[in-house]
Amino acid sequence: MASLTKDLSAAASAAFEAMGLEARWGDVRRSDKPELADFQCNGAMGAAKKAGKIPRDVAAEVAAALKEHEMVLSAEVAGPGFINIRVSDAALAARAEAVRDERMAGAEGASDPQVTVIDFGGPNVAKPMHVGHLRSAVIGDTLRRLLTFLGDDVTGDVHLGDWGLQMGHLVTELQDEQPGLIYFDADFTGPYPEEPPVTIDDLARMYPAASAKAKEDPARLERSQKAVAELQAGRPGYRALLKHFIDVSVAALKVDYEFLNVHFDLWKGESDVDDLIPELVEQFKAAGLAREDDGAWIVDIAREGENVPVEKDGKTTLKNPMPPIMLINSRGGTGYHTTDLATILDRMENLKPAPQRMLYVVDQRQALHFQQVFRAAEMVGLIDEGRLEHIGFGTVNGPDGKPFKTREGGVLRLADLNAMAFEEAQKKITEAGKLPEDMGPEERHEVAANVALAALRFSDLMNTRTTNYVFDLDKFTSFEGKTGPYLLYAAVRVKSLLRRATEEGNKPGDIVIGHDAERALVLQLDNFAFACLQAREKRMPHVLCEHLYNLAQAFSSFYAALPIAAEGDEATRASRLGLASAVLKQLETGLDLLGIRVPERM
Repeated sequence: MASLTKDLSAAASAAFEAMGLEARWGDVRRSDKPELADFQCNGAMGAAKKAGKIPRDVAAEVAAALKEHEMVLSAEVAGPGFINIRVSDAALAARAEAVRDERMAGAEGASDPQVTVIDFGGPNVAKPMHVGHLRSAVIGDTLRRLLTFLGDDVTGDVHLGDWGLQMGHLVTELQDEQPGLIYFDADFTGPYPEEPPVTIDDLARMYPAASAKAKEDPARLERSQKAVAELQAGRPGYRALLKHFIDVSVAALKVDYEFLNVHFDLWKGESDVDDLIPELVEQFKAAGLAREDDGAWIVDIAREGENVPVEKDGKTTLKNPMPPIMLINSRGGTGYHTTDLATILDRMENLKPAPQRMLYVVDQRQALHFQQVFRAAEMVGLIDEGRLEHIGFGTVNGPDGKPFKTREGGVLRLADLNAMAFEEAQKKITEAGKLPEDMGPEERHEVAANVALAALRFSDLMNTRTTNYVFDLDKFTSFEGKTGPYLLYAAVRVKSLLRRATEEGNKPGDIVIGHDAERALVLQLDNFAFACLQAREKRMPHVLCEHLYNLAQAFSSFYAALPIAAEGDEATRASRLGLASAVLKQLETGLDLLGIRVPERM
């Protein structure tokens, strides 16, 4: 069943078309003044101006047409040409039953489903994830869930960073520590040991040590750069080490991601597209887009009006700078631009069906990088223009407004953040006394993990994606206010209500609407379809977060205003239990889209 908003918009659009006006003027939305109307249509003013008619006359004719529809209780003209619409109790009841009974809980599939790759996560091999990885993980995973739910054919790719200078640092540091390993024998070609020579703790220690040495010693940096070039050129021992580094790192990454309920369809990395780089470079050369410069291959991507020289105070600067990209450096190695372009080529050639769109969920501070990559990809014909999107996001900040750090000033590891959230969740649950006395240790642990998950994911997703936000674990784990734990508790409260009612022999039945609190609740349920489609279109999960919070608030008002299980009239009691079932269905569906697990009780 379509949403009330969609059906009303269709009816209003038909009325405008019947007058010889454009259907687009019939857009209907929730009323800004719920005390006056359920919905409003403001198109009459624009339509009248374009057609040279009187706005109120146009509005009156549309309102008259709307009144003929069974779902419309009233349609009145207000002000210069607004149309205020109230829907019938029967229409609201039918809508609530559809939310309760249909698979999508009131949502509607996208009208333009697309084959989509979502590139998110992006952790580097051998480096522990830090708090900055939280946003890409939860935003990307939520978009993956949401788009799939609405009908898109989605592939989520973690896109590991496993091909850069850090690999050279690790190879050379391991060689310094264990020079006798067979991987460093240039004459040995295999087979190599299956057991990795390092642990994740070794990698976490080795990389910063090697990086610090390279900053102080140019010769050490030169060794790492040479090792990277040899790795990328296919040296067997280094390739075998790379596989070990990846396997050890991925095992650790999956632990952190599992805590956050983040999942990927592909665990591919930059190294997986190495064999496509020669083909990619040839495509740029054949198109006349690549030029050689001192042994390197460069692609100029600036357009007219960019890189304009400006003289000021005897110095020349560039207006609207757009740097070129380097496909191959003078050592024969590649950088992030090249591997990102090769990844696009890989996806277009090897994913079936081929992607129609690729979304990159990466810190918005990387905007220039993606502008360069997207432009180069379009220039050489890897993908049609406008099919690549950078879904940028702001930073997670501490109380000082700067990127979140530990008390010692270091970068907070994501694993430590997860542990902190779990401990705080346990503390809040104990303080609130919310767990039943008969709940065992295993179930208590699961509830605390779910509360921590809700706190971390919702606190991130509720913020407009492009803004920064201050991380406040005490606030985010609270069961009061706009938080994930509050929504969990709201959903579990409805579950408990329905469970007790069933135990007492009361079951949900046909829904009948007859009270303002019931009307307000169903109107909020109806908004789920719009919220989901808006979140998809704008790539903004906070729209869905806002809806779910408003729904929980609406149910709280409904619960406070009217008796449900205690209602004396059997039909009314069954109806209100039916409404509660619809709310639970939509809350659980929406929270699952946010990647939040709802416990059976708490």
